[in-house]
Amino acid sequence: QVQLVESGGGLVQTGGSLRLSCAASGRTFSNYAMGWFRQAPGKGREFVASISRGGGLTGSADSVKGRFTISRDNVKNTVYLQMNSLKPEDTAVYYCAASTQYYNDRSLSPEYWGQGTQVTVSS
Repeated sequence: QVQLVESGGGLVQTGGSLRLSCAASGRTFSNYAMGWFRQAPGKGREFVASISRGGGLTGSADSVKGRFTISRDNVKNTVYLQMNSLKPEDTAVYYCAASTQYYNDRSLSPEYWGQGTQVTVSS
């Protein structure tokens, strides 16, 4: 089992920044590719960004390219999502996820999920 705990969400104005963190415990963190997903009210969960086990490969959704950056620290067992130039449409609950699989298109198949952290961007 892998336990994932997100933090860093909150309320921010349009154009502002937030950094989300996801602390992992349980199994060996570096064995897992990690990802961030989000779910806005009334919508399905969507992919935001991913990172390979060693951190050398990343991927992100077109909607966040150039604004969001995913990174990881395998010593601290933590994955981060730096979010800049936030927009109201970024408002959602953000979830981190762990996956033993990381595909060529930078997608993954999450096996473990965190509980989520709310991000609200005011206009």
